[in-house]
Amino acid sequence: MDVDGLAVRVARKPIKNMYLRVTPPSGDVVVSAPTRIADAQIEAFVRQRRDWVVRQRRRIAEARGTTASGPGDPSAEVWTPERRRAAADAINAQLPALLAHWGPIIGRTPTHITLRTMTTRWGSCTPRTGRIRLNLQLGLMEPRFLEYVLVHEMTHLWASGHGVEFQRRMSRYLPQWRQLRRELNRRAAV
Repeated sequence: MDVDGLAVRVARKPIKNMYLRVTPPSGDVVVSAPTRIADAQIEAFVRQRRDWVVRQRRRIAEARGTTASGPGDPSAEVWTPERRRAAADAINAQLPALLAHWGPIIGRTPTHITLRTMTTRWGSCTPRTGRIRLNLQLGLMEPRFLEYVLVHEMTHLWASGHGVEFQRRMSRYLPQWRQLRRELNRRAAV
């Protein structure tokens, strides 16, 4: 949906109220809306909160050291083949040591790790197959963020979702995981 030049993704759900968020790392604007609400109501909801959206996008852009190129439209670096290779090389150089360290602690290791550009996630895991995907952007960041995302995804090999079991395990593996998550989500991926 386009609201006065602002791209908005609408997720209709069986909920009572509307919720608006600007999602790191990409700065996307997302509205969760009740299933039967009219588009005009969603547009009015976003218009009323446009200043807040612009502030949030500016904060995301500043956290990654760039400036917004328009009304809340964070600029992003382009993935060149050289940049992609450098990011992949950095991750691949760290993975063997990280897996050797964390595999015995977590008690499970992935069957396969794939690197890819992601716009809305830092990583993902398919517990059934043991496959983990990591955002290439992690190769251009401090190593502690790659470690956090890898541990996060490896924890999903035990606990799907982010419920009590997942949180208990993460707190045991990486006691500072919530702080790392906050710091990482202040940065924007490409």
